[in-house]
Parts: sequence; C-alpha cells; structure tokens
Amino acid sequence: MHIERQILKQQWLNLPVSTAVTKTIVVEMNKNKKFWIGYGYVSITSDGPNGYTHFATHQEFPMEYALNREEYKSGEYKLVIK
Repeated sequence: MHIERQILKQQWLNLPVSTAVTKTIVVEMNKNKKFWIGYGYVSITSDGPNGYTHFATHQEFPMEYALNREEYKSGEYKLVIK
C-alpha cells in the first residue's frame, strides 16, 4: 500500500504545469443610476506562473480611467465591458 501511495505522489508532482497567463481589465457601470450617475467599477487581474494579482476601484468615468491605465496601454490585457 505504501508503494502505491509513493507512485501516485510522484505522478502528481510530475504533472505538467500550465504556463498560461490571463490578464484582464473589467469595467462595469454602477447599477444604482439614481445616486451614482457616471460611476462604475474597474477590476484589473493578472494570473500566471508568477502569481495572482488583483486590483479593484470605484471610479467616476470608469471607462476613461481604464483606458488611461498603463496595464491597458501595454496591450497585454484583455478589456471586458459589462
């Protein structure tokens, strides 16, 4: 039984590691249009072999804010508008 466990452990540790990198900027307009006209959320996420990072903020004119960020200007991030 111990040998089977050791073999399974070795196989698990030898599985290929994904090197896919996901970089997204999500812009979502605020749903409370009565009090927060023109405001929305901007979420910037990066996930890959070097780790996971996430930044989110609530902004007036969120689309303008996202388009002026260096992440967007780098061309590496996918822009998602909700």
